[in-house]
Amino acid sequence: MGSGLREENSTLPKHLPFVLALVLAVVASASTWFYVDRILRAQQIADAAAQGAPRGNLSDLYPRWLGARELLRHGRNPYSPEITREIQQGYYGRPLDPRRPGDPKDQQGFAYPVYIVFLLAPIVNLSFEAAQTGFRWLLVGLALASVLLWLRVLRWRPSFGTALIFIVLLVGWLPMVQGIKLQQLSLLVAGLLAACGACLAAGWLFCAGALLALATIKPQLAWPLVLWLLTWSSNDWRARRRFVFGFGSVMLLLLGGAQLLLPGWLRMFVEAIRQYHQYTQNQSVLGVLFGSLSGHILEVLSVLACATCVWRLRREAASCVAFGGSIALVLALTVVVVPMFAPYNQVLLAPAILALLMRDPSSNPPLPAIRLARAICAVLLIWPWIATLALSGGYSWLTPELRQRVYLLPFYAKPFYPTFMLPIFVFGLALLNTWMCHARPLRERALAE
Repeated sequence: MGSGLREENSTLPKHLPFVLALVLAVVASASTWFYVDRILRAQQIADAAAQGAPRGNLSDLYPRWLGARELLRHGRNPYSPEITREIQQGYYGRPLDPRRPGDPKDQQGFAYPVYIVFLLAPIVNLSFEAAQTGFRWLLVGLALASVLLWLRVLRWRPSFGTALIFIVLLVGWLPMVQGIKLQQLSLLVAGLLAACGACLAAGWLFCAGALLALATIKPQLAWPLVLWLLTWSSNDWRARRRFVFGFGSVMLLLLGGAQLLLPGWLRMFVEAIRQYHQYTQNQSVLGVLFGSLSGHILEVLSVLACATCVWRLRREAASCVAFGGSIALVLALTVVVVPMFAPYNQVLLAPAILALLMRDPSSNPPLPAIRLARAICAVLLIWPWIATLALSGGYSWLTPELRQRVYLLPFYAKPFYPTFMLPIFVFGLALLNTWMCHARPLRERALAE
Protein backbone atom coordinates (compact mmCIF):
# COMPACT_ATOMS: atom_id res chain seq x y z
CA MET A 1 0.00 0.00 0.00
CA GLY A 2 2.82 2.36 0.85
CA SER A 3 4.54 1.82 -2.50
CA GLY A 4 1.22 2.46 -4.27
CA LEU A 5 0.86 5.81 -2.51
CA ARG A 6 4.43 6.74 -3.40
CA GLU A 7 3.78 5.79 -7.05
CA GLU A 8 0.55 7.84 -7.11
CA ASN A 9 2.22 10.87 -5.53
CA SER A 10 5.08 10.66 -8.02
CA THR A 11 2.63 11.57 -10.81
CA LEU A 12 1.60 14.81 -9.13
CA PRO A 13 4.56 16.90 -10.39
CA LYS A 14 3.63 16.01 -13.99
CA HIS A 15 0.12 17.42 -13.52
CA LEU A 16 1.10 20.32 -11.28
CA PRO A 17 1.78 22.86 -14.11
CA PHE A 18 -1.61 22.10 -15.66
CA VAL A 19 -3.42 22.36 -12.32
CA LEU A 20 -1.72 25.67 -11.53
CA ALA A 21 -2.47 27.05 -15.00
CA LEU A 22 -6.12 25.98 -14.78
CA VAL A 23 -6.53 27.50 -11.31
CA LEU A 24 -4.95 30.75 -12.50
CA ALA A 25 -7.25 30.80 -15.55
CA VAL A 26 -10.32 30.24 -13.37
CA VAL A 27 -9.29 32.98 -10.93
CA ALA A 28 -8.54 35.42 -13.76
CA SER A 29 -11.87 34.73 -15.47
CA ALA A 30 -13.78 34.96 -12.21
CA SER A 31 -12.15 38.32 -11.49
CA THR A 32 -13.44 39.65 -14.82
CA TRP A 33 -17.00 38.63 -14.03
CA PHE A 34 -16.69 40.11 -10.52
CA TYR A 35 -15.30 43.35 -11.92
CA VAL A 36 -18.12 43.72 -14.46
CA ASP A 37 -20.83 42.87 -11.91
CA ARG A 38 -19.61 44.73 -8.83
CA ILE A 39 -17.34 47.53 -10.03
CA LEU A 40 -18.10 48.52 -13.62
CA ARG A 41 -21.87 48.25 -13.26
CA ALA A 42 -21.88 50.05 -9.90
CA GLN A 43 -19.94 52.97 -11.36
CA GLN A 44 -22.19 53.16 -14.42
CA ILE A 45 -25.25 53.32 -12.15
CA ALA A 46 -23.62 56.07 -10.10
CA ASP A 47 -22.66 58.04 -13.22
CA ALA A 48 -26.18 57.73 -14.64
CA ALA A 49 -27.69 58.98 -11.39
CA ALA A 50 -25.30 61.94 -11.26
CA GLN A 51 -26.05 62.93 -14.87
CA GLY A 52 -29.76 62.20 -14.78
CA ALA A 53 -29.35 59.59 -17.53
CA PRO A 54 -32.03 56.90 -17.82
CA ARG A 55 -31.34 53.20 -17.21
CA GLY A 56 -33.72 50.45 -18.29
CA ASN A 57 -32.87 46.87 -19.20
CA LEU A 58 -29.85 48.04 -21.32
CA SER A 59 -29.98 44.78 -23.27
CA ASP A 60 -28.76 44.92 -26.87
CA LEU A 61 -31.15 42.07 -27.61
CA TYR A 62 -34.19 44.13 -26.61
CA PRO A 63 -34.43 46.50 -29.64
CA ARG A 64 -34.17 43.55 -32.03
CA TRP A 65 -36.55 41.39 -30.00
CA LEU A 66 -39.19 44.12 -29.77
CA GLY A 67 -38.87 45.06 -33.44
CA ALA A 68 -39.16 41.39 -34.49
CA ARG A 69 -42.15 40.82 -32.21
CA GLU A 70 -44.03 43.86 -33.46
CA LEU A 71 -43.36 43.00 -37.12
CA LEU A 72 -44.24 39.31 -36.88
CA ARG A 73 -47.19 39.60 -34.52
CA HIS A 74 -48.71 42.94 -35.50
CA GLY A 75 -47.22 43.83 -38.88
CA ARG A 76 -45.68 47.06 -37.59
CA ASN A 77 -42.62 48.63 -39.22
CA PRO A 78 -39.63 48.09 -36.87
CA TYR A 79 -37.81 51.07 -38.43
CA SER A 80 -40.61 53.51 -37.59
CA PRO A 81 -40.18 56.33 -35.03
CA GLU A 82 -43.04 54.82 -33.01
CA ILE A 83 -41.20 51.52 -32.55
CA THR A 84 -38.00 53.43 -31.74
CA ARG A 85 -39.79 55.24 -28.89
CA GLU A 86 -41.17 51.96 -27.57
CA ILE A 87 -37.67 50.47 -27.72
CA GLN A 88 -36.34 53.42 -25.72
CA GLN A 89 -39.08 52.90 -23.13
CA GLY A 90 -37.77 49.42 -22.39
CA TYR A 91 -34.06 49.89 -23.10
CA TYR A 92 -33.60 53.18 -21.23
CA GLY A 93 -36.68 53.12 -19.02
CA ARG A 94 -38.25 56.10 -20.83
CA PRO A 95 -38.11 57.75 -24.28
CA LEU A 96 -35.07 59.95 -24.78
CA ASP A 97 -35.50 63.71 -24.56
CA PRO A 98 -33.10 65.79 -26.72
CA ARG A 99 -33.61 68.71 -24.30
CA ARG A 100 -31.93 66.76 -21.49
CA PRO A 101 -28.14 67.04 -21.77
CA GLY A 102 -27.60 63.85 -19.74
CA ASP A 103 -29.60 61.64 -22.08
CA PRO A 104 -27.63 59.20 -24.28
CA LYS A 105 -27.08 59.99 -27.95
CA ASP A 106 -27.71 56.43 -29.16
CA GLN A 107 -31.38 56.30 -30.14
CA GLN A 108 -31.40 52.47 -30.12
CA GLY A 109 -33.30 52.26 -33.39
CA PHE A 110 -33.78 48.98 -35.26
CA ALA A 111 -30.56 49.34 -37.30
CA TYR A 112 -30.39 45.72 -38.52
CA PRO A 113 -31.46 43.97 -41.75
CA VAL A 114 -35.09 43.05 -41.31
CA TYR A 115 -34.35 39.36 -41.97
CA ILE A 116 -32.93 39.13 -38.46
CA VAL A 117 -36.54 38.56 -37.41
CA PHE A 118 -36.32 35.03 -38.87
CA LEU A 119 -33.58 34.15 -36.38
CA LEU A 120 -35.48 35.74 -33.50
CA ALA A 121 -38.89 34.30 -34.44
CA PRO A 122 -38.64 31.40 -31.92
CA ILE A 123 -38.45 33.82 -28.96
CA VAL A 124 -40.86 36.62 -29.92
CA ASN A 125 -43.76 34.95 -28.09
CA LEU A 126 -41.76 34.67 -24.87
CA SER A 127 -41.61 37.37 -22.26
CA PHE A 128 -38.49 39.46 -22.64
CA GLU A 129 -37.15 38.19 -19.31
CA ALA A 130 -37.37 34.59 -20.55
CA ALA A 131 -35.94 35.49 -23.97
CA GLN A 132 -33.10 37.40 -22.33
CA THR A 133 -32.17 34.53 -20.01
CA GLY A 134 -32.24 31.97 -22.80
CA PHE A 135 -30.21 34.18 -25.13
CA ARG A 136 -27.59 34.83 -22.46
CA TRP A 137 -27.07 31.09 -21.96
CA LEU A 138 -26.94 30.61 -25.73
CA LEU A 139 -24.07 33.11 -25.88
CA VAL A 140 -22.25 31.30 -23.08
CA GLY A 141 -22.66 28.02 -24.98
CA LEU A 142 -21.35 29.62 -28.17
CA ALA A 143 -18.34 30.97 -26.27
CA LEU A 144 -17.56 27.48 -24.99
CA ALA A 145 -17.99 25.89 -28.41
CA SER A 146 -16.19 28.57 -30.40
CA VAL A 147 -12.78 27.64 -28.96
CA LEU A 148 -13.16 24.07 -30.23
CA LEU A 149 -14.48 25.32 -33.57
CA TRP A 150 -11.59 27.73 -34.11
CA LEU A 151 -9.08 25.06 -33.15
CA ARG A 152 -10.59 22.89 -35.87
CA VAL A 153 -10.37 25.74 -38.39
CA LEU A 154 -6.69 26.22 -37.54
CA ARG A 155 -6.03 22.44 -37.62
CA TRP A 156 -4.59 22.61 -34.11
CA ARG A 157 -5.04 19.66 -31.79
CA PRO A 158 -3.78 20.74 -28.38
CA SER A 159 -4.10 18.53 -25.35
CA PHE A 160 -7.39 18.36 -23.47
CA GLY A 161 -5.91 20.43 -20.65
CA THR A 162 -4.70 23.18 -22.98
CA ALA A 163 -8.08 23.36 -24.74
CA LEU A 164 -9.84 23.54 -21.36
CA ILE A 165 -7.64 26.45 -20.26
CA PHE A 166 -8.39 28.27 -23.53
CA ILE A 167 -12.13 27.78 -22.97
CA VAL A 168 -11.97 29.08 -19.39
CA LEU A 169 -9.97 32.13 -20.45
CA LEU A 170 -12.28 32.95 -23.37
CA VAL A 171 -15.39 32.79 -21.20
CA GLY A 172 -13.66 35.20 -18.79
CA TRP A 173 -12.16 37.47 -21.47
CA LEU A 174 -13.34 41.03 -20.97
CA PRO A 175 -14.79 41.51 -24.51
CA MET A 176 -16.66 38.23 -24.17
CA VAL A 177 -17.97 39.05 -20.69
CA GLN A 178 -19.12 42.49 -21.83
CA GLY A 179 -20.90 40.95 -24.83
CA ILE A 180 -22.64 38.32 -22.71
CA LYS A 181 -23.75 40.86 -20.11
CA LEU A 182 -25.18 43.11 -22.84
CA GLN A 183 -26.65 40.17 -24.82
CA GLN A 184 -24.80 41.59 -27.82
CA LEU A 185 -25.57 39.99 -31.18
CA SER A 186 -21.91 40.34 -32.21
CA LEU A 187 -21.30 37.20 -30.15
CA LEU A 188 -23.99 35.33 -32.09
CA VAL A 189 -22.33 36.42 -35.34
CA ALA A 190 -18.92 35.33 -34.01
CA GLY A 191 -20.37 31.89 -33.23
CA LEU A 192 -21.88 31.60 -36.72
CA LEU A 193 -18.54 32.57 -38.29
CA ALA A 194 -16.70 29.99 -36.18
CA ALA A 195 -19.19 27.32 -37.23
CA CYS A 196 -18.80 28.40 -40.87
CA GLY A 197 -15.02 28.02 -40.64
CA ALA A 198 -15.30 24.61 -38.98
CA CYS A 199 -17.68 23.40 -41.71
CA LEU A 200 -15.22 24.57 -44.36
CA ALA A 201 -12.41 22.68 -42.64
CA ALA A 202 -14.59 19.56 -42.53
CA GLY A 203 -15.53 19.84 -46.22
CA TRP A 204 -19.19 20.75 -45.60
CA LEU A 205 -19.16 23.62 -48.07
CA PHE A 206 -22.91 24.11 -48.56
CA CYS A 207 -23.49 24.25 -44.80
CA ALA A 208 -20.59 26.70 -44.42
CA GLY A 209 -22.11 29.03 -47.02
CA ALA A 210 -25.51 28.86 -45.33
CA LEU A 211 -24.04 29.75 -41.93
CA LEU A 212 -22.11 32.66 -43.44
CA ALA A 213 -25.32 34.00 -44.94
CA LEU A 214 -26.97 33.92 -41.51
CA ALA A 215 -24.00 35.84 -40.08
CA THR A 216 -24.83 38.81 -42.32
CA ILE A 217 -27.39 39.93 -39.75
CA LYS A 218 -24.48 42.21 -38.78
CA PRO A 219 -23.18 43.01 -42.28
CA GLN A 220 -20.21 45.10 -41.16
CA LEU A 221 -18.78 42.10 -39.26
CA ALA A 222 -19.50 39.45 -41.90
CA TRP A 223 -18.91 41.00 -45.31
CA PRO A 224 -15.08 41.15 -45.22
CA LEU A 225 -15.07 37.38 -44.74
CA VAL A 226 -17.81 37.00 -47.35
CA LEU A 227 -15.65 38.79 -49.95
CA TRP A 228 -12.62 36.66 -49.15
CA LEU A 229 -14.46 33.33 -49.22
CA LEU A 230 -16.28 34.15 -52.46
CA THR A 231 -12.92 35.03 -54.00
CA TRP A 232 -11.47 31.77 -52.70
CA SER A 233 -14.44 29.82 -54.08
CA SER A 234 -14.14 31.33 -57.54
CA ASN A 235 -10.54 30.12 -57.85
CA ASP A 236 -11.64 26.46 -58.02
CA TRP A 237 -15.27 26.66 -59.04
CA ARG A 238 -15.88 22.97 -59.65
CA ALA A 239 -14.64 21.92 -56.22
CA ARG A 240 -15.91 24.91 -54.23
CA ARG A 241 -19.16 25.91 -55.91
CA ARG A 242 -21.23 24.25 -53.17
CA PHE A 243 -20.09 26.99 -50.82
CA VAL A 244 -21.41 29.67 -53.18
CA PHE A 245 -24.66 27.75 -53.66
CA GLY A 246 -25.14 27.50 -49.89
CA PHE A 247 -24.43 31.17 -49.35
CA GLY A 248 -26.44 32.36 -52.34
CA SER A 249 -29.52 30.23 -51.70
CA VAL A 250 -29.83 31.22 -48.04
CA MET A 251 -29.21 34.89 -48.87
CA LEU A 252 -31.95 34.74 -51.51
CA LEU A 253 -34.33 33.19 -48.99
CA LEU A 254 -33.49 35.83 -46.38
CA LEU A 255 -33.75 38.77 -48.78
CA GLY A 256 -36.86 37.45 -50.51
CA GLY A 257 -38.60 36.62 -47.25
CA ALA A 258 -37.72 40.05 -45.86
CA GLN A 259 -39.14 41.77 -48.95
CA LEU A 260 -42.39 39.82 -48.63
CA LEU A 261 -42.60 40.59 -44.94
CA LEU A 262 -41.77 44.30 -45.22
CA PRO A 263 -41.72 45.67 -48.80
CA GLY A 264 -39.07 48.34 -49.29
CA TRP A 265 -37.17 47.36 -46.15
CA LEU A 266 -33.73 47.82 -47.74
CA ARG A 267 -34.25 51.55 -48.19
CA MET A 268 -35.43 51.81 -44.57
CA PHE A 269 -32.41 49.84 -43.37
CA VAL A 270 -29.95 52.06 -45.24
CA GLU A 271 -31.60 55.14 -43.72
CA ALA A 272 -31.49 53.57 -40.25
CA ILE A 273 -27.74 52.90 -40.68
CA ARG A 274 -27.17 56.49 -41.83
CA GLN A 275 -28.98 57.84 -38.78
CA TYR A 276 -27.14 55.42 -36.49
CA HIS A 277 -23.72 56.65 -37.60
CA GLN A 278 -24.94 60.22 -37.44
CA TYR A 279 -25.99 60.12 -33.80
CA THR A 280 -23.27 57.76 -32.54
CA GLN A 281 -20.34 59.29 -34.50
CA ASN A 282 -18.69 55.88 -34.47
CA GLN A 283 -15.16 55.48 -35.74
CA SER A 284 -12.84 52.58 -36.33
CA VAL A 285 -10.02 51.74 -33.94
CA LEU A 286 -7.60 53.39 -36.36
CA GLY A 287 -9.80 56.47 -36.61
CA VAL A 288 -9.90 56.90 -32.85
CA LEU A 289 -6.14 56.57 -32.47
CA PHE A 290 -4.93 58.51 -35.50
CA GLY A 291 -7.76 60.85 -36.42
CA SER A 292 -10.32 60.68 -39.19
CA LEU A 293 -8.12 61.35 -42.26
CA SER A 294 -5.07 59.38 -41.14
CA GLY A 295 -7.33 56.63 -39.86
CA HIS A 296 -9.04 56.24 -43.24
CA ILE A 297 -5.67 56.10 -45.00
CA LEU A 298 -4.47 53.41 -42.60
CA GLU A 299 -7.71 51.50 -43.09
CA VAL A 300 -7.17 51.43 -46.86
CA LEU A 301 -3.55 50.35 -46.42
CA SER A 302 -4.62 47.60 -44.00
CA VAL A 303 -7.21 46.30 -46.45
CA LEU A 304 -4.68 46.31 -49.30
CA ALA A 305 -2.06 44.52 -47.20
CA CYS A 306 -4.57 41.89 -46.10
CA ALA A 307 -5.89 41.43 -49.64
CA THR A 308 -2.35 40.98 -50.98
CA CYS A 309 -1.60 38.41 -48.30
CA VAL A 310 -4.75 36.30 -48.67
CA TRP A 311 -4.65 36.49 -52.48
CA ARG A 312 -1.55 34.29 -52.31
CA LEU A 313 -3.64 31.69 -50.45
CA ARG A 314 -6.59 31.52 -52.85
CA ARG A 315 -5.49 28.10 -54.14
CA GLU A 316 -5.11 26.56 -50.68
CA ALA A 317 -7.56 23.87 -49.62
CA ALA A 318 -9.91 24.64 -46.73
CA SER A 319 -8.32 21.79 -44.77
CA CYS A 320 -4.83 23.35 -44.63
CA VAL A 321 -3.37 25.42 -41.81
CA ALA A 322 -2.65 28.43 -44.03
CA PHE A 323 -6.31 28.72 -45.07
CA GLY A 324 -7.42 28.75 -41.43
CA GLY A 325 -4.89 31.51 -40.83
CA SER A 326 -6.39 33.51 -43.68
CA ILE A 327 -9.82 33.43 -42.02
CA ALA A 328 -8.28 34.56 -38.74
CA LEU A 329 -6.47 37.38 -40.54
CA VAL A 330 -9.60 38.66 -42.29
CA LEU A 331 -11.52 38.71 -39.00
CA ALA A 332 -8.67 40.60 -37.32
CA LEU A 333 -8.81 43.11 -40.19
CA THR A 334 -12.56 43.44 -39.61
CA VAL A 335 -12.03 44.49 -35.99
CA VAL A 336 -9.45 47.08 -37.08
CA VAL A 337 -11.40 48.74 -39.90
CA VAL A 338 -15.08 48.37 -38.97
CA PRO A 339 -16.49 51.78 -37.91
CA MET A 340 -17.12 50.61 -34.35
CA PHE A 341 -14.62 50.28 -31.51
CA ALA A 342 -16.82 48.57 -28.91
CA PRO A 343 -14.68 46.01 -27.00
CA TYR A 344 -17.17 43.17 -27.52
CA ASN A 345 -16.35 43.12 -31.25
CA GLN A 346 -12.87 41.95 -30.28
CA VAL A 347 -14.21 38.41 -29.80
CA LEU A 348 -13.46 38.16 -33.54
CA LEU A 349 -9.75 38.36 -32.64
CA ALA A 350 -9.93 34.95 -30.95
CA PRO A 351 -8.86 32.85 -33.99
CA ALA A 352 -5.95 35.18 -34.79
CA ILE A 353 -4.76 35.02 -31.17
CA LEU A 354 -4.98 31.23 -31.22
CA ALA A 355 -3.06 31.16 -34.51
CA LEU A 356 -0.30 33.28 -32.96
CA LEU A 357 -0.14 30.96 -29.93
CA MET A 358 0.01 27.94 -32.22
CA ARG A 359 3.05 29.22 -34.12
CA ASP A 360 6.22 27.22 -33.41
CA PRO A 361 8.73 29.69 -31.91
CA SER A 362 11.65 27.46 -32.89
CA SER A 363 10.98 27.88 -36.61
CA ASN A 364 12.48 31.00 -38.17
CA PRO A 365 13.55 32.79 -34.95
CA PRO A 366 11.99 36.25 -35.21
CA LEU A 367 13.85 39.50 -35.49
CA PRO A 368 14.19 41.58 -32.29
CA ALA A 369 11.49 43.98 -33.51
CA ILE A 370 9.07 41.09 -34.01
CA ARG A 371 9.88 39.66 -30.59
CA LEU A 372 9.20 43.08 -29.08
CA ALA A 373 5.89 43.34 -30.94
CA ARG A 374 4.85 39.91 -29.67
CA ALA A 375 5.78 40.86 -26.12
CA ILE A 376 3.74 44.08 -26.33
CA CYS A 377 0.80 42.15 -27.80
CA ALA A 378 1.00 39.65 -24.93
CA VAL A 379 0.94 42.48 -22.37
CA LEU A 380 -2.04 44.11 -24.11
CA LEU A 381 -3.87 40.77 -24.10
CA ILE A 382 -3.33 39.91 -20.45
CA TRP A 383 -3.63 43.45 -19.10
CA PRO A 384 -7.43 43.33 -18.54
CA TRP A 385 -6.99 40.22 -16.38
CA ILE A 386 -4.21 41.91 -14.41
CA ALA A 387 -6.35 45.00 -13.88
CA THR A 388 -9.51 43.09 -12.95
CA LEU A 389 -7.56 40.91 -10.52
CA ALA A 390 -6.13 44.02 -8.86
CA LEU A 391 -9.48 45.82 -8.72
CA SER A 392 -11.34 42.75 -7.50
CA GLY A 393 -8.68 42.04 -4.87
CA GLY A 394 -8.89 45.63 -3.61
CA TYR A 395 -12.67 45.85 -3.86
CA SER A 396 -13.21 46.44 -0.15
CA TRP A 397 -10.88 49.47 -0.27
CA LEU A 398 -12.52 51.08 -3.30
CA THR A 399 -14.20 54.24 -2.11
CA PRO A 400 -16.65 55.89 -4.56
CA GLU A 401 -14.02 58.55 -5.35
CA LEU A 402 -11.26 56.00 -5.98
CA ARG A 403 -13.58 53.77 -8.00
CA GLN A 404 -14.43 56.74 -10.21
CA ARG A 405 -10.74 57.16 -11.08
CA VAL A 406 -9.77 53.53 -11.69
CA TYR A 407 -12.84 51.63 -12.86
CA LEU A 408 -11.95 51.90 -16.58
CA LEU A 409 -8.36 50.70 -16.19
CA PRO A 410 -9.04 47.29 -17.80
CA PHE A 411 -10.27 49.06 -20.96
CA TYR A 412 -8.33 52.29 -21.32
CA ALA A 413 -5.23 52.14 -19.12
CA LYS A 414 -2.64 54.72 -20.15
CA PRO A 415 -0.29 54.82 -21.95
CA PHE A 416 -1.10 51.72 -24.05
CA TYR A 417 -4.92 51.85 -24.23
CA PRO A 418 -5.47 48.09 -24.66
CA THR A 419 -8.96 48.41 -26.18
CA PHE A 420 -7.51 50.25 -29.18
CA MET A 421 -3.99 48.88 -29.41
CA LEU A 422 -4.67 45.15 -29.05
CA PRO A 423 -6.56 44.82 -32.39
CA ILE A 424 -3.75 46.66 -34.21
CA PHE A 425 -1.00 44.44 -32.80
CA VAL A 426 -2.99 41.24 -33.35
CA PHE A 427 -3.75 42.23 -36.94
CA GLY A 428 -0.14 43.19 -37.66
CA LEU A 429 1.26 39.97 -36.21
CA ALA A 430 -1.44 37.88 -37.91
CA LEU A 431 -0.56 39.54 -41.23
CA LEU A 432 3.10 38.66 -40.74
CA ASN A 433 2.26 35.16 -39.51
CA THR A 434 0.03 34.41 -42.51
CA TRP A 435 2.62 35.73 -44.96
CA MET A 436 5.42 33.66 -43.42
CA CYS A 437 3.28 30.50 -43.27
CA HIS A 438 2.79 30.77 -47.02
CA ALA A 439 6.39 31.78 -47.74
CA ARG A 440 7.92 28.87 -45.79
CA PRO A 441 6.66 26.09 -48.14
CA LEU A 442 7.84 28.14 -51.13
CA ARG A 443 11.34 28.38 -49.64
CA GLU A 444 11.34 24.67 -48.80
CA ARG A 445 10.33 23.74 -52.35
CA ALA A 446 13.02 26.03 -53.78
CA LEU A 447 15.69 24.44 -51.59
CA ALA A 448 14.52 20.95 -52.56
CA GLU A 449 14.88 21.79 -56.23
